[in-house]
Amino acid sequence: MNNDMIIRITRYYRILNRLRSLGLERVFAHNLADAAGVSAAIVRKDFSLLEIYGQKRGGYDILDLIASLGKILGKTDEPQNVIIVGCGRIGKALMHYNGFEPDGIRIVAGFDSDPLVYNETTHPVPVYPLGRLEEVVKSNNVEVAMITVPEGATSDVFQRLISVGIRGILNFSPITLKATTLSDGTAPVVHNVNIALELEQIFYELQFPKK
Repeated sequence: MNNDMIIRITRYYRILNRLRSLGLERVFAHNLADAAGVSAAIVRKDFSLLEIYGQKRGGYDILDLIASLGKILGKTDEPQNVIIVGCGRIGKALMHYNGFEPDGIRIVAGFDSDPLVYNETTHPVPVYPLGRLEEVVKSNNVEVAMITVPEGATSDVFQRLISVGIRGILNFSPITLKATTLSDGTAPVVHNVNIALELEQIFYELQFPKK
């Protein structure tokens, strides 16, 4: 399964959950295709590769699709816990974003080196000193973290997260992180999100539209 297909499956999963919340029970390939920005043929091909089949006239059962795609994406009945390291503007914005919960993602804690932002009872997410990183990660069974620290702190934070058992990282800092093989033979999953680079790509495509 390539990365493009994984992205599409994630999109389908989110769309299906929205449809379920609206009380719908069945969906057709062209409905999913319109919402996901792809063709109905691609939806059918994706589902065929995953051995998911609907009815020609009745479409797909939404609950069955959610269960099947959720299993592929590693979803469980319990929310998947995530932490944020770096509670500046981006970190705070992510902590206050209320769109994670419907997708089964829960931000359980923030971490920062500035004592002025510590607040273990703050709403919606408590903020702790970095010294409590290992404790919170283990007590909440956290495997994924988001990094939103300044450039100079990125590498140290990355190494610290790996050392306490974090295996998936979404990096918003300006530094590009690379996953390296660990002593146990595994490698963390690292996704770098460079907002400035994404904007530059948009400006480029506006100037030189794709043919």
